[in-house]
Amino acid sequence: MLLQRVITALVLLAFLLPALFYPAPEPLCLLAIVAIAAATWEWGRMNGMSQPKSVALAMAMVFTCLLSWIMGLLTAHTPTLWTIAGAAWVLVGGWLLRNGVNGWANIDKVVRGIVGFAALWLAWLAICQARVIGTNFLLSVLLLVWVADIGAYFAGRAFGTKFFKNKLAPAISPGKSWEGVCGGMLGVLVLAVAWVWADNAWASPVASLYTRLAHQSGVLLVVAALFMAAMSVVGDLVESLIKRSAGVKDSSGLLPGHGGVLDRVDALLPTLPLAMMLASIVG
Repeated sequence: MLLQRVITALVLLAFLLPALFYPAPEPLCLLAIVAIAAATWEWGRMNGMSQPKSVALAMAMVFTCLLSWIMGLLTAHTPTLWTIAGAAWVLVGGWLLRNGVNGWANIDKVVRGIVGFAALWLAWLAICQARVIGTNFLLSVLLLVWVADIGAYFAGRAFGTKFFKNKLAPAISPGKSWEGVCGGMLGVLVLAVAWVWADNAWASPVASLYTRLAHQSGVLLVVAALFMAAMSVVGDLVESLIKRSAGVKDSSGLLPGHGGVLDRVDALLPTLPLAMMLASIVG
């Protein structure tokens, strides 16, 4: 299993890194369409759609992304869209976690399909607009999620339930602890401060998300970093809730050793639009 995970990770990096660091954003945007289409197919399957309907939903996603590209949305200034998307993630994400697995199961399948389609399309558009801003900006958002996840894993293993009596969300994801959340947040704070220092030391031509926030105020940087770390946990928990509702361990087996595409991008679904919202606010 470990060898399988390593091989899959290396193959993914072989596609991701060249696209990410290519001088123009087009290769990454095309790669993101493939990933989001696969995640859309997984979403359909996990929410009771037949195989043909799930494939049709994925094809509709490809069409929607390409149409958005043709319409010039990748380079458009869309602060209102990101404000609405960010508010929706906070409100809907909170509602879903409050109502749990049964709450999701009681929602009409058509509504579930529309919600998932919108969330995945927004994530694709956000990653493309972030790449248009610059690789440094996009990387600062991607690494926020990865650092939060790594920090939560190690803090949870080392201190789980030692400081907090209750687990984070035992009915949704029994392995997650409040200690893990705190560890992830601490890791993100360290990342944010280090990135601001690196941007200044190396005179980065494209400011990271953290530097943009720090230019407004240090307090905003801290609050926004903690908020983003928290919302990455929300994205993870929402996908876990949906998997529990569907009765599956992984969103699919598309990535051997890693589960499905949704399993790898769940925390990015809220954080990417929220990063674009914050970038729009600070200018």
